[in-house]
Amino acid sequence: MTETITAASAGTWRLGDLTVNRLGFGAMRLTHLADGSPSDRERVTGVLRRAVELGVNHIDTAAFYFSPLRSANELINRALAPYADDLVITTKVGPGRDAAGHWWWAEPGQLRGQVEENLRQLGRDHLDVVNLRVPRRETSGSVAEHFGALAELRTAGLIRHLGISNARPDHLAEARAIAPVVCVQNPYGIGSPAEDHAFLDACGQQDIAFVPFYAIAGAGKESGAAAEDSPDVRALAEAHGVSTAQLRLAWTLSRGPHVLAIPGTGNPDHLVENVAAGSLRLTPEEVALLDSL
Repeated sequence: MTETITAASAGTWRLGDLTVNRLGFGAMRLTHLADGSPSDRERVTGVLRRAVELGVNHIDTAAFYFSPLRSANELINRALAPYADDLVITTKVGPGRDAAGHWWWAEPGQLRGQVEENLRQLGRDHLDVVNLRVPRRETSGSVAEHFGALAELRTAGLIRHLGISNARPDHLAEARAIAPVVCVQNPYGIGSPAEDHAFLDACGQQDIAFVPFYAIAGAGKESGAAAEDSPDVRALAEAHGVSTAQLRLAWTLSRGPHVLAIPGTGNPDHLVENVAAGSLRLTPEEVALLDSL
């Protein structure tokens, strides 16, 4: 009988005083399928419970992860409450969506309402980690006012730890001057530009977790995995007897002990594959090859 691989095989890292397995779970895909059709409630509830059984103790979510029929936070609440003591739930604020699904961006004074909405949906009295999502990484200016508002909520006890998402190095420096930052959550994967590799490395030097999103999907983003993997990626995956998605996750984790993975899925088989990717070890030569793509 084959032994089940758990999330512990990827090792651990710290988000402030909270220790998590480096292989986590992203909740974005719980509410709907890649084609926009609604997810099956019982199936995705089962996926969440199975993730925790497999040792996942870091779940990334947001109040704006919802479809006309599903809310990721409320699915998490339904599946996992009362929550295990070691389960860390990370959420994001800044963006909002109205009932029709139209996007809006919070002013600093509106962030408390977004935090309280996450608390209500999740059934929590505080949030473990809240990331401030920056609207446009390339062009957004100062984050000080927004991050300062979250720092006040941390002091008030509504938030335990703070992070930033879709951010630049100068945003991180600005935030750290206001309050401790435990993580940076940015788009990142094979083929990312040199400045993104450098930012990941800089986070490690500052003892800050780097949490890539779209690590599997790449350019496909919300629509799912890119249709075409490079021949090098396909060949290396075949050599290891794994999928290209598993190879991408393994490479992501190889980039440093401070890198956390949060692959999302509503498919129980993909969940098991994603968790198993945490046990795949690439040689320095294989990592260098993938770095160069």
